[in-house]
Amino acid sequence: MPSSPKIPKELILQTALDLLIEDGYSNVTIKAVAERLNSSTQPISWHFGSMNGFRKSLAEYALSYANEKMKPVSKNSVTAFTEIGSAYIDIAFDMPHLFKYLYLNGGSDYCAGTFEAFLSTVNNPGIIRETAAFFHITDEKAAEYLSNTVIYSHGLLALVVSGVLTADRQTVRDKINGAGFAFLSQAGGDTEKAARADNYLLPPRN
Repeated sequence: MPSSPKIPKELILQTALDLLIEDGYSNVTIKAVAERLNSSTQPISWHFGSMNGFRKSLAEYALSYANEKMKPVSKNSVTAFTEIGSAYIDIAFDMPHLFKYLYLNGGSDYCAGTFEAFLSTVNNPGIIRETAAFFHITDEKAAEYLSNTVIYSHGLLALVVSGVLTADRQTVRDKINGAGFAFLSQAGGDTEKAARADNYLLPPRN
């Protein structure tokens, strides 16, 4: 049985992720990763077995990386929702290749293409309950507000990252913030409380 390679699996995946972020997924090949590591392709083949195995591991690693970036600091679900949204915007602007790979091109199988899976981050009973209680609305209306905000945010960022729409980061933040405020108002939420809350929604600018 051949001895294990000296290059750790974690280093290979991090190198592949760096390439993905810099140059896009189409440029991530076993040969390209090996060249960046100043290595042969043997250690990569040893760890992952095949290109399919390598791609699957990279997809899981990239998604874990993005989820860690979007991990909220606040224990309060209402504020945490805003923190996640802010980090989502940052990934789109700072790492557009990663955003496309994870959320647009289907290369990572993120969400498996289902509507329910796409909204899984907000279709959480705890988040819905806390949001409903904070804004004095029903759980159903809270879920509607959260879902609408996620869908709008993703749609706007998809347009920007794809180059269909030109907008800077602050403009996108303002648009999403205004849309979230409108969705909350539509759901019957306490918009005055939202405007008073630190790091939360503000009324749309005139």
